[in-house]
Amino acid sequence: MKAFRTKSAKETERAGADVASRLEPGDLVLVTGDLGAGKTTFVRGACRALGVTEPVVSPTFTIGRRYRAGGGRVVSHLDLYRLADMGAEEDGLLDDYVTADAISFVEWPLVGAEGLPEPAASVEIGHAGADEREISVEWSGSRVEPGTQ
Repeated sequence: MKAFRTKSAKETERAGADVASRLEPGDLVLVTGDLGAGKTTFVRGACRALGVTEPVVSPTFTIGRRYRAGGGRVVSHLDLYRLADMGAEEDGLLDDYVTADAISFVEWPLVGAEGLPEPAASVEIGHAGADEREISVEWSGSRVEPGTQ
């Protein structure tokens, strides 16, 4: 696990870019943290690093967005905050976003946990005062954080 502290939104975006540099189509990243912790800021940095040029905003009320990224890649960004549980939602709601051709980021993933594949990484972001954030990144499966082998 990699843990570090950022001191500004720009640094939180750079943390997202760092994670994005290790992702490939089909990868899923789960992003957790309290309201206002910087989840969307983190995802925005990842999207920018992947080549998304359009505005990256929280999809809280639309559930998800798909973006065209550099190199023909697709990035999906979901926010499941407003869902009480997946049982009340239409079957396959996540299937349009979490696909083999997309790099997918899911904020507030616990509600959809049963319908999501194993993530490539899990990110937790916490408030550390003012604009500072504590971020931990845990890679899954055979992926190991560089320098920790």
